Amino acid sequence: MIKIKISWIKSESDEKNFKIPERLGFKVIQIDNNENIDNQIAKLIENKYDTIILTNELAGFSEDIIKKYSKDKKIKIIINNN
Repeated sequence: MIKIKISWIKSESDEKNFKIPERLGFKVIQIDNNENIDNQIAKLIENKYDTIILTNELAGFSEDIIKKYSKDKKIKIIINNN
């Protein structure tokens, strides 16, 4: 059996994205400082999350998405373009 751990990340002020996953009880993390996105992604990876979905706004604050994770086949980072 394949087990996938998924998390969504959005800005604390974001009221429109990821409402459905929140209502379904999935882990949706709200961060108060967009510049902490790389730290939050690293924490999720340490906790064995292999799929991370984040808003386009937050992706713009990350240096590690391209540098560290774009070639890592074990981690999927999906950018929501809403």
